[in-house]
Amino acid sequence: MQRRDDTTSDPVQAYYASFGEREWERLGSPDDGALEFAITRHVLDRFLPPRARILDLGGGPGRYAIWLAQRGHRVVLADLSPELLDIARRKVGRAELGDGIEEITQADARDLSRWGDRSFDAALCLGPFYHLPEPDDRERAASELNRVLCPDGVVFVALMPRYAFLRRTLAIPDERRRLAQPDFVARLLEDGVFVNDIPGRFTDGYGVRPDEVLPFFERHGFAKLAFLAAEGIAVNNQRALIDLAQSDPSTYRAALEIVIDTAVDPSILGMATHLLYVGRKSN
Repeated sequence: MQRRDDTTSDPVQAYYASFGEREWERLGSPDDGALEFAITRHVLDRFLPPRARILDLGGGPGRYAIWLAQRGHRVVLADLSPELLDIARRKVGRAELGDGIEEITQADARDLSRWGDRSFDAALCLGPFYHLPEPDDRERAASELNRVLCPDGVVFVALMPRYAFLRRTLAIPDERRRLAQPDFVARLLEDGVFVNDIPGRFTDGYGVRPDEVLPFFERHGFAKLAFLAAEGIAVNNQRALIDLAQSDPSTYRAALEIVIDTAVDPSILGMATHLLYVGRKSN
């Protein structure tokens, strides 16, 4: 999660503060984040160096941080939400991870001055970039990620395409009226900016054009390792896939492999709910 300044950040902070345990549970929900969680873990396993020191930036209640620590990595968990970090501290305490979680702290993705240059072997940024509608903020966040990574460090950045915001607007009954507002639609499609006028809802969002993602990160010193749709072709069939894990594990493994193998197909990127960019620091 990410803020722009003390005034405009309040709706975003309030949204995540109200989530509480739901943000932890989301990544286990067959109707929401379970598939995203499964595919992202697969990608992490593929590209992370062994026993890495990792910055989990925007890591909220700590789902990924705990999973990474359980696999032998050393993790610093950072987020802007004190409420989510309190949940993370409770979850980490129950998980008995020893020194696997080095630190749990509040931080802003635009300013990582708490950490020196070349502090981490890898960084996860699975949320902040789709709450950075201001171009200067995205530039600063990308530069900071590069700065704190060691040479050849790996970054994992979650993004949302613009059409995902249109789909969520269409899906929510009391938000559908916005589709008849030309200014709302134009601002979203032309600039990627999503501002919700209903208090307490997801807001201050930024949606990317998939073809602009690789040049952006290349300009900030990263070479692409992977760029994929985080739910793959199963974006609208997540429950069916997760149900297979219980009813027919062998078919589930085969289906998941198909979803993962096709997740890099450029033809599906624009209709994803989440995108995942993986890059290696090249300078």
